[in-house]
Amino acid sequence: MAFLQQWRRFNFFDKEVVKNPQTSEIFNKIQDIDITTCASGRGQIIFGDTRGILYFLDRSMQLTDFKAYEERVTHLHQLKQHNILVSIGQDESGINPVIKVWNLDKKDKTNNPTCTRYTRAIPGSNNPSQVSSLTVSENLNMMAIGFMDGSVTLIRGDVTRERHSKSRTIHQDKTPVTGLAFRHSQRNTFLYVVTETCTLSFNLTGKEPRKEVLDLHGCPFHCSVMSDATQDNQFLIGRSDAVYFYQPDGRGPCLAFEGQKTILHWFRGYLVVVTKDSKTLPRSVAGEGPPRIMDIVTVYDIQNKFIAYSAPVPEVLDVIQEWGSIYILGGDRKLYHLQEKDTQTKLEILFKKNLYIPPSSNLAKSQHYDYDGLIDIFTQYGDHLYSKGDHDGAIAQYIRTIGRLEPSYVIRKFLDAQRIHNLTAYLQALHKETLANEDHTTLLLNCYTKLKDNSKLDEFIMTKDKEVTFDVETAIKVCRQAGYYEHALFLAEKHNQHNLYLKIQLEDIKDYQKALTYIAKLDFEEAMDNMKKYGKMLMSEVPTQTTDLLKLLCTDYKPSDKPLVDPASLSGDVIVPPLVHKAPAEEFIHIFVNNSSQLMEFLEHMTKVQQDSPSLIYNTLLELYLHDLAHVEIKEKATKKELERKAMDLLQTSDSHYDIDQALILCQMHNFKKGILFLYEKGKLYQQILHYHMEHDEYDQIIDACKRYGTQDSNLWVQALSYFAGREDNCKQYIVEVLSQIDRRNLLPPLIVIETLAHNSTATLSVVKDYIIRRLQQENDQIADDERLIKQYREETEKMRTQIEEMKTNAKIFQVSKCSVCNHKLELPSVHFLCQHSYHQHCFDSYADNDQECPACAPENHKVLDIIKAQEQGRDLHEQFHRQLEKSQDGFSVVAEYFGRGVFNKVTLLTDSNKSSPARQQSSPASRPVTTPQPISKPPPSTRIPASVQPQITPAQPQPQRAYTTPGIPTRAAAAPYSAPTQAPARASQPVPRITPPQQRVPQTSMQRPSTPDSSKSSPRRTPTSTTPQSSLPGTPQRGASPKPDYSDSLNPFAEGGTGKASKPAVGGGTMNPFTGRPYSPTEAAGKNPFEEAPPAGTNPFGDEAEEEDDGSYNPFFN
Repeated sequence: MAFLQQWRRFNFFDKEVVKNPQTSEIFNKIQDIDITTCASGRGQIIFGDTRGILYFLDRSMQLTDFKAYEERVTHLHQLKQHNILVSIGQDESGINPVIKVWNLDKKDKTNNPTCTRYTRAIPGSNNPSQVSSLTVSENLNMMAIGFMDGSVTLIRGDVTRERHSKSRTIHQDKTPVTGLAFRHSQRNTFLYVVTETCTLSFNLTGKEPRKEVLDLHGCPFHCSVMSDATQDNQFLIGRSDAVYFYQPDGRGPCLAFEGQKTILHWFRGYLVVVTKDSKTLPRSVAGEGPPRIMDIVTVYDIQNKFIAYSAPVPEVLDVIQEWGSIYILGGDRKLYHLQEKDTQTKLEILFKKNLYIPPSSNLAKSQHYDYDGLIDIFTQYGDHLYSKGDHDGAIAQYIRTIGRLEPSYVIRKFLDAQRIHNLTAYLQALHKETLANEDHTTLLLNCYTKLKDNSKLDEFIMTKDKEVTFDVETAIKVCRQAGYYEHALFLAEKHNQHNLYLKIQLEDIKDYQKALTYIAKLDFEEAMDNMKKYGKMLMSEVPTQTTDLLKLLCTDYKPSDKPLVDPASLSGDVIVPPLVHKAPAEEFIHIFVNNSSQLMEFLEHMTKVQQDSPSLIYNTLLELYLHDLAHVEIKEKATKKELERKAMDLLQTSDSHYDIDQALILCQMHNFKKGILFLYEKGKLYQQILHYHMEHDEYDQIIDACKRYGTQDSNLWVQALSYFAGREDNCKQYIVEVLSQIDRRNLLPPLIVIETLAHNSTATLSVVKDYIIRRLQQENDQIADDERLIKQYREETEKMRTQIEEMKTNAKIFQVSKCSVCNHKLELPSVHFLCQHSYHQHCFDSYADNDQECPACAPENHKVLDIIKAQEQGRDLHEQFHRQLEKSQDGFSVVAEYFGRGVFNKVTLLTDSNKSSPARQQSSPASRPVTTPQPISKPPPSTRIPASVQPQITPAQPQPQRAYTTPGIPTRAAAAPYSAPTQAPARASQPVPRITPPQQRVPQTSMQRPSTPDSSKSSPRRTPTSTTPQSSLPGTPQRGASPKPDYSDSLNPFAEGGTGKASKPAVGGGTMNPFTGRPYSPTEAAGKNPFEEAPPAGTNPFGDEAEEEDDGSYNPFFN
């Protein structure tokens, strides 16, 4: 909290009453205006009065007006960046005020500003309430309105247009809103809201405003203002005890001074506060008129902490800023102008009071005075102190002028030897600012040397505790030229001039060991750079020590003057993993140009401690081994053996990272046989190993190489055969060995083997006799096996064709008596498949995945379909085919396999969606169910066979309206004389209609259940139920239910094993043939089966209503 009683008071403003520039009289055009609100900006001052008129006052004191409202204007807000005026007033009393937005750049027909928006100011309570505060965002996208009922309405969108904006209430309180202000930052927009009881901020960045309570105290009307960037855009609130500063997240500092504040205004870094004059009584102005209360107008410089102006003004109505000045509207309707004095005048006022520092300098900085002006202040103050004899104070001010004031101006004043310490201080400060040139540094050092003041020189250079920031290179250069090597080394070491230090040690003093020791103390980067720069020189002078330092630098370097273990890790509080510094060893190989022994030692050390070293390290070390091995003398067998061992150990070590190609070239250049063969084997270059032995005519090694690597590359035996076939030596034993391997692995056809050996004069028939006999016997056995398989496949194919033909032409008899799922006797309704499987209806529905295939045959059928699908998908695998063909020993088998997959032809697999596609025949017939037709108007496509043309052989039971069956007698179903669909309908869920001969009443009898024959393949056949539904198929006549027949075993001509002999007829009637409608004759059934052919013309076994002849075209078993 700052106490204003300690602030100095100055008169930096001139007060005068505004006059008419033409007549020099006091401006009195607003004397008769009852002003209610004021605003300023864009070069004019705006007034609003109680009659609803807006007045515009320009700089030439010309006043214009126009009628804006019917009753009064309450609030005005002039935007700074746009010539837009927002006003609030009343057109009618008792209703909400009206908001109008005026575009002052556009004039209407009456030459008045254009009103771009007209809307009502509606509070949150929706009850009429007066507006108490108004603020508008400078970017024209938000406007906030405060009401007397304590609500705040926020309008988003273009404030100049009502169409593109939305309003909402963001705050509701019981006390009036006394102040509003927007604050914009780079990312967020805040709205400050002040009432009489609290201070709030709202973050308006998101969709929902976020409320923050800053203080539980508010302020009166007109006692809040937003500061500028000099005070970090803080929100200021004036209360009776102090002025408080607020940020969006909380309250900041405050300025404590008492007084009843009525107005707060911000002007160019100044805070203008209007307070009631409590010390004076009401008095008259100029002794005329009624007495008026005087207010105190005080202008505070917040940044420099002084009062810039303070004076009484009669009853201040408002404070306005425009045209770079402050205007105060008094209660006497006069405008008072506060004109700020220029900066030079202000400084002169301060200089007269000898207030140089800090008032003058702070004022100059706050007024954005240029730096040269500040330097002039410091110079005048320094001269003032120098004239008074305060040389230390003067030199302190002169030091502040470094960079602007010429150094010679100061140096001439302090050239006296008695002021040498002041001059030294100035020169040191000059060097500290890095503004001293070589002449200044030389001047300072020469002063020390000419006066032979070594103590001063040591104090200037050799003092370790004293920070010296002069041009170190120049000082070292001067000391080095003057022969002060110790001083030069001291400066170089102190200021980390490592390059200069090493130059002095190596070129002037020639102390190589100290230079090497100094490098070992440097940090990692510096040590690495200096070793690259001076490594050759140090290697030629101190090779052992230099090599040791390089080993340390490339493994785990730590400066020699620092502890090996971090003290922080010893405390146990914080465990910090040690940082390992390692220089790339390959960058130091050039240092060992003339010292190969040290290079070998260095590289061996690196490969030992760092097995992940780069390939260049291993390649160079291998080259050193091979080079020394090639140049070692014959007598030194131990040395040669040791080098061979080292070279092979390097090659055989699994952690070695050498480049195989380069290592192979090095071994070939130095004719290192072991290395060549090892690298060939490591690189899987088995052909090269074989060729190497062939080039050196090593027969045993050739056979050994083929045996070792023949499993990886079988072509080695073929090349070995070609090699031995081209040799004129007696290679019989090797050829026999090669032939045995070729025969065992089936690498070459016999003909090619014979042609290859035909060019060798030493290879006789006895060499290949056994091979030829074995191959011929194998071929004969293969031919016999192939012929057997061909015969077997032909028989199986013929058998399949026969079965298919039978399925197409012959009827299948269903004689299965047990369900294939539950193994119980079949009961109606049931489902039969052509694959000889039958099911209860409920068993089939429970276990079948779908109603189109047999559950028992489905897994096998799926396997077949998966194989076909896999072959279909594998047809286009051409790249895989070529790869297998290249790698396979029997290429013909690969071709045959892919030929079977259909790679070489185009096969199209069609689905059931193709109505008449031949692809239906590709699926197993056992997977196609046969069901009864469903009475629908248009049957969908299906693979089922209509039940009317299927054999309906079901076990006989004493149930009404069942199909007539005779145990043991295969029957063929007669063609039904109804208009059947062109395609088989979908599986019917309803029972099969039971049709009996019309007007035939046969006594019911208990019929024996025959054994149901298995169907060969899978079409489901449903047995009929006890009801006879009406057919809805097109072309089928509708008929009522037939009378229930009553048959007995004695009246069934097909009972008792199908002998065809009927028992004696009952009294009054004979045994009736249910298919002809006439009494049954045994002779009529003798020799023929009534199901073998269609009924005679004119006789319909299914009723008289359908008289059409049936040619059997709808029975798939007849076609």
